[in-house]
Amino acid sequence: MRIALPLAALGLAAAFAAHAGDGRIDYDHQAQWQSAHDMAQSPIDIVTHDTVAARDDEPQALVFTHTHAPMEAVDNGHAVEVETHATDATIRGRHFALTQFHFHAESEHTIDGRHYPLEGHYVFKAQDGRLAVVGVMYQVGKANPQAQAVLDSLAHKENAPHEVDIDALLPAQRGYYHYLGSLTTPPLTENVEWYVLPAPVTMSKKQIEAFLAHYRHNNRNVQPLNGRPLVHDEG
Repeated sequence: MRIALPLAALGLAAAFAAHAGDGRIDYDHQAQWQSAHDMAQSPIDIVTHDTVAARDDEPQALVFTHTHAPMEAVDNGHAVEVETHATDATIRGRHFALTQFHFHAESEHTIDGRHYPLEGHYVFKAQDGRLAVVGVMYQVGKANPQAQAVLDSLAHKENAPHEVDIDALLPAQRGYYHYLGSLTTPPLTENVEWYVLPAPVTMSKKQIEAFLAHYRHNNRNVQPLNGRPLVHDEG
């Protein structure tokens, strides 16, 4: 006997199939994650000459407050995740609160086809439930004390800090590329606001290798833009 499942049920089934029992995600079988009607997915390749400039009357896009916040770094089964709740952001004139941030290796978004060794996703939520994710690229360079704080917390070192200054994990230059996309892990929920900051932040080679020792290749393949507007703001 064959039972027809509604599309929503099929989507949930795909999401459960993508996860192992310990919360891990099967990045080797990404085609199983989504259904055929998903048309506004993330990540994307940001082709800079195909972007449009933000309007001059756009509200100031990314303003962060209370960036020095309590934190706990955990291994959530598919990424290094930092749980913190004190930071607020004004994003295009609306209030959001940071719920967590986590890391993908190599970067999920590409800029003109280029990957970075690491990408951080800072997940913000508005009071009405709307999600906005700020994507930050990391490259090898000067050591980052706040990245080390995350690594020490993850390793449960005896004197590990219990706070993190999120501002030091973000670039000073707040220009961004903006589009509407999705979560990059199942259930791949759409209508997520993305703000990808192209100015990279540095970590030492040792720090990046420490993140890669936990997860490498936990990055979703780039998805087609499908005609979505891609806005560039110089910040």
